[in-house]
Amino acid sequence: MPIDPAKAVAAEPRSAEISWDHKDVQLYHLGLGAGVPATDPDELRYTLESRLHVLPSFATVAGAGMGVVGGLSAPGIDIDLAAVLHGGQSVTLHRPVPVSGRAVSTSRVAAVHDKGKAAVLVLRSEASDADGPLWTNDAQIFVRGEGGWGGDRGPSERLALPDRQPDATVERPIREEQALLYRLSGDWNPLHADPDFAKLAGFDRPILHGLCTYGMTLKAVVDTLLDGDVTRVRSYRTRFAGIVFPGETLRLRMWAGEGSVQVAVTAVERDDAPVLADTVVEHA
Repeated sequence: MPIDPAKAVAAEPRSAEISWDHKDVQLYHLGLGAGVPATDPDELRYTLESRLHVLPSFATVAGAGMGVVGGLSAPGIDIDLAAVLHGGQSVTLHRPVPVSGRAVSTSRVAAVHDKGKAAVLVLRSEASDADGPLWTNDAQIFVRGEGGWGGDRGPSERLALPDRQPDATVERPIREEQALLYRLSGDWNPLHADPDFAKLAGFDRPILHGLCTYGMTLKAVVDTLLDGDVTRVRSYRTRFAGIVFPGETLRLRMWAGEGSVQVAVTAVERDDAPVLADTVVEHA
């Protein structure tokens, strides 16, 4: 079997030094669609180095790390990228992400779940600098055709949407070239750029990175309900419920709670097809 769960989980964590500066942060924000309108003071917080603050989801790409694709080369894992989809993501912030920094990122396979017709890999990375822990990332990677060995199915609970109207609803357009720009932050999976590879994976054209939608959603929540203050974010998790194509429009419905915001994200042009589900931003 291309996945050896025991070997993958038992493997020694891999560490790498990572670094980033304001240019990496600005490129990431631009890949999320920041900077429209270009002279809007609220957007300049994401694009102008003299005013820059860092959206916490930048932790998923900071220093490019080993990334999701890199994590798939861990011992005990030998799979076809065409069978891989990003199933979910969470990030926990231990303190605000600095505009520039150097850190050590330690990555490991935290769990392998058997979903029957697929396997789910939980890839965990933790970053620390000289002042201590910065963030913890968990990526849930869905690998089609690799389940069925009788292992633990893992968690499967779903988060029901509140039984009331959203506190805010916004729409965010996805530019035609957005996946090409976003991939410059480090996710080079050809599924998001190469039409021939996308067809091998079962799509008629390249799809947007799930982590791009993830970042766009957090930016919308921060801008809409958290007064534009990125330092209020404590953690952020989602499940990737469906794909989205460049050129489409995201509809984000938000429900504010005590110390948290729940979000549902859908694709407008496809009759509100689900894109992100079980999505929660915890905040101060």
